[in-house]
Amino acid sequence: MEREKEQGSDRLDTEERKELNDSDFGLPEERKYPMPDATHVRAAESYFRYATDQQKPELARNILRKAKEFGVDVGSPTILEWANRY
Repeated sequence: MEREKEQGSDRLDTEERKELNDSDFGLPEERKYPMPDATHVRAAESYFRYATDQQKPELARNILRKAKEFGVDVGSPTILEWANRY
């Protein structure tokens, strides 16, 4: 019996994660911060603070790229600042 996914949930099961392309992740090399849809872009934005300083520039740029793709407004000045570093 297949478990129904909650509407707007930011949780992916193992199989769903495996099916994502590397480009669907905020950190593709590590396959962290999945962003296959707008809900996950918002989740990545909220979890941004847990990334290391080394990860933040790439993650910030990828969050903004995916946000644009899904029509999500990123209002975090922190993410905008990190995206413009390096």
